[in-house]
Amino acid sequence: MALRSNPTLRQLRLGAELRRIREQAGLGGSQLARALGINPAHVTQMESGRTGISVERLRTIAALCMCVNEPLVEALAEIITDRDRGGWWEEYRGSLSSDFLEVAEIEGRARGLSTYTMAFIPGLLQTSAYASAVFARNLPPLPRHEVDLRTAFRIQRQHVVRSSEVPYVAYIHEAALRMQFSGPVVQAEQLGSLIEDSDRPAISIRVVLFDVDTLPLAHENFTYAEGSIPELDTAQLDSGLGNVLFDAPAHLARFRTLIARIDSAALSEDESREFIRSMKKDTESKYA
Repeated sequence: MALRSNPTLRQLRLGAELRRIREQAGLGGSQLARALGINPAHVTQMESGRTGISVERLRTIAALCMCVNEPLVEALAEIITDRDRGGWWEEYRGSLSSDFLEVAEIEGRARGLSTYTMAFIPGLLQTSAYASAVFARNLPPLPRHEVDLRTAFRIQRQHVVRSSEVPYVAYIHEAALRMQFSGPVVQAEQLGSLIEDSDRPAISIRVVLFDVDTLPLAHENFTYAEGSIPELDTAQLDSGLGNVLFDAPAHLARFRTLIARIDSAALSEDESREFIRSMKKDTESKYA
């Protein structure tokens, strides 16, 4: 079987979980290879997502590694049997960087989503004009066709939450609501879109006000995606150098704690809707 040159995020995650199962059993790669009767390099390739495995081999590895977490094994088996189902984002491979595709894949495979943003409206809730203005602020400037391509991709990502397929909680800091990327007209339109989205059954919008203090990691924008089981959750952190992904149990626990603290500090859904409505009114007064 030829080795994969560009494993998908799910293939990489399957490999990472196989490695975690092996390490928790205290086995080295060579030990597991000997028990399976394969070359140690094959174990490395499986754990790096560069080669696939069958469900039967998954169950053999789980048994050899004394893994009794049956829900995890079943969830990994689902990834294996579902490996041929590509996502819409694959159409953009070769046109956009892997960072864009990874975000869409995380969202497209999630059972639930939570985001926290400070500098901008969450991508899943941006209007086309707002998204275009955000991309146009890139330094150095992007060519117009690149701005249009990234905007179209961002708008297509929104189907997963606007279709009510995935429950979504957006925690938006007041700073993001006040940040303008293309003047009051675009900003007012964006605020109006947030009000409309807040009435959708699967979308919850919660505002974090300036007067909330001691909030940890206040400088970070992140997405938390729930997997089929908690062990397969994923956290994605925005960085100026690209995406940073977290799936280790300690990291996931840290993000869950952070979300709980943000949730307790944020306005309720109704309070958030009224706050955004008042901001929209103030913004509209600037160009009335």
